[in-house]
Amino acid sequence: MIALARKTLAYEWRRFVPVVLAVGFSGVLLAVQAALVLGIFGSAALYVTASSADLWAGYPGTQSVNFGRPISRDVEMRLRMDPDVTAVEPYLWVDGDWHASAASETSVSVYLSGIATGADAMLFSAVLPPSLRARLREPGAVIVDPADLDTLGVGDGGRAWINTHPVRVVAVVQGLRGLGGVNVLASLDTAREIAGPDAGRGNTYYVARTAQPQQAEAALARLASGGGAFGPYEVWTARAFAHRSQRYWLLDTGAGVAVLFMALIVCLVGAVITSQSFAAVVAGSAREYATLNALGASRGALGRVVVAQSCWIGGLGLVLAVAASAILLAAAAAYQVPVAMTPGVALACAALVGVMALLSSLAAVRGLLRADPTLLLR
Repeated sequence: MIALARKTLAYEWRRFVPVVLAVGFSGVLLAVQAALVLGIFGSAALYVTASSADLWAGYPGTQSVNFGRPISRDVEMRLRMDPDVTAVEPYLWVDGDWHASAASETSVSVYLSGIATGADAMLFSAVLPPSLRARLREPGAVIVDPADLDTLGVGDGGRAWINTHPVRVVAVVQGLRGLGGVNVLASLDTAREIAGPDAGRGNTYYVARTAQPQQAEAALARLASGGGAFGPYEVWTARAFAHRSQRYWLLDTGAGVAVLFMALIVCLVGAVITSQSFAAVVAGSAREYATLNALGASRGALGRVVVAQSCWIGGLGLVLAVAASAILLAAAAAYQVPVAMTPGVALACAALVGVMALLSSLAAVRGLLRADPTLLLR
């Protein structure tokens, strides 16, 4: 019966093309939706994932990176006192208004990140090479993402104002687009000048590197029990803080719930399309199945034929979905659309499409195998 399923697919391939396309379409819908979710909400933790720090120290209860509050400078000394910590850096977050010209009344909200400019600095080390980081030492120098230039109304090398302070775009770097605002990188000195009196209250975060990444958990345990002598603060591993920020935007905001609801609708649409396509193919083969049943083939054997066909169709549909999704995601990335994909999520999408194909085939053949063969042969 397995050979029959394969030969039927080869001989009547035109009949099965719509089903393969339906499975492939469902796979593309799932993959693109998952990539958008990962890309959009993954950017909420860009500040953590693009940095090489192992530990982050911030105000207790901070829900997301962009909600940081100043903490005492004494926290830096507490971090340096830990035996496993080898380097500590301050991170100053400033909410600013960007003006393309001094006389412009139109402003753009920006997230200004004041970071260290050393060659071995941890913040944004994944996207900012040392040569460009050194250019931030120039007073008023800033770096932005090229996709944000039109929003900011300047070009590479252009001048603008943040909170009435003049700045100049000394370079553009891809990978800085954030969620909810425009990211602007500057040196700590430039950020403190722009922040004004607020900079005196302390830095927003302190990041630290341990001698070995696996030592971060042990250092976290020691730092968490350090007492309140250094002021209120909380320490997270980089992985935990990134997940914390992403979880907040995905589950605790209306935008995240809306995207999850849309993902659910996509799954339902894909399931309905696949189910109806399988039902049409099985209905078109009703007489053939009835004839085989009348000749002595058991209904269980006929069911195995349909299941085998669904496996072949699901495999071909997945191949089509992978090729189409790769093209679409590459095009999206080229046009600065925030998309991302991981092997785990890709495998989950493939497994979900395979399950949908199998369940759709079983649902489509259920009514057929229960029918009286004599009625089907009329």
